[in-house]
Amino acid sequence: MLKVGLTGGIAAGKSVVGEMFSKLGAQVIQADEISRQLMHPGEAVYHEVVRHFGVGILNPDGTVNRARLAESAFGNFATAGAEKKPSRVHELNQIVHPAVIQRQQQWMEQVAERDPGSVAIVEAALILEAGISKNLERIIVVTCRPEQRVERLARRLNLDEKTARNEVTRRMAAQLPDEEKIKAADYVIDNSGSLEATERQVADIYSKLKKEAGP
Repeated sequence: MLKVGLTGGIAAGKSVVGEMFSKLGAQVIQADEISRQLMHPGEAVYHEVVRHFGVGILNPDGTVNRARLAESAFGNFATAGAEKKPSRVHELNQIVHPAVIQRQQQWMEQVAERDPGSVAIVEAALILEAGISKNLERIIVVTCRPEQRVERLARRLNLDEKTARNEVTRRMAAQLPDEEKIKAADYVIDNSGSLEATERQVADIYSKLKKEAGP
């Protein structure tokens, strides 16, 4: 089995690329989905996050309101008249990342037992920043043009352009710049063009990864 990390900045298209790899036969797990599961009421991570960030991040039913948590962790939007809140993203990462990494390791062990010749891909925004890369054998970085990040995030979250740009800026501040990610990458996927162009890159890379993974 070959252990692969799939990463990239916000709105670069990691999830779309991950789906393409999955369709080709790769085993793919999303760190964001693991994080969602760990923040379900009753989970240890849930209790720690609420203890650190307060009940103000909760919905009336006790579930975590991810938008409120993001504002508490990353600082607020840079809107006129708003009081600037300091970033606490490092504090959040210290709570969440160890548990996410543990779940990823357990998942990869299960995949190795079930399908020893598979390509197991962990999709996560902070693979390099969180030190997860040391547990992986190959790193794939997805990139796109800066303006595309804003456009895509605005569509995804139904935001106006200014708000989307502020959100991209504050999220990217917690991530390595693309230039640094690319230096650490074994493969780079340019997701600036058409889906067909991205699919061709994914297919080419997957064929190489599959050969490395073995029979």
